[in-house]
Amino acid sequence: MATQTQYIIPGLGKIWDKLVGYTGAFLRIAMGLWYIPHGMQKLFGAWGGSVAGLAKGIENVLGWHPGIFWAYYIGSLEFFGGILLVLGLLTRPVAALFIGFMYVAAFHFNITRGYFWTQGGAEMPLLLLAIALVILVRGGGEYSLDRKWGREF
Repeated sequence: MATQTQYIIPGLGKIWDKLVGYTGAFLRIAMGLWYIPHGMQKLFGAWGGSVAGLAKGIENVLGWHPGIFWAYYIGSLEFFGGILLVLGLLTRPVAALFIGFMYVAAFHFNITRGYFWTQGGAEMPLLLLAIALVILVRGGGEYSLDRKWGREF
């Protein structure tokens, strides 16, 4: 038998109940909006970034050649994948790509600097991996183009 939550401030419970249906869309959109500027930085040189600099880092740190391929892959995933998350289009495949990306970032790149994000460690990629996992399981949700299209993966 399910029990109903007893809120300490009952008036807030009504607000939480009304907002709960939007939380999946909020998380998906927030993650997409977080990634878009990172992709712009890599692909378009915004905020002093460059795809060439990333490519060099990929080759030097990870030993992956050609680094330029991976740099364009990462920049494209962040920019275009971020847009797709905001729209809720192809949500699960994009979330799966972000899981793979953040796994590599956390365990093959950032982990060499420790855990904490303030030192460039694995903390942030692990958080983003967890968020992507939630999005993968939940899908685009009610407020997504996937749902409007009538198809989800």
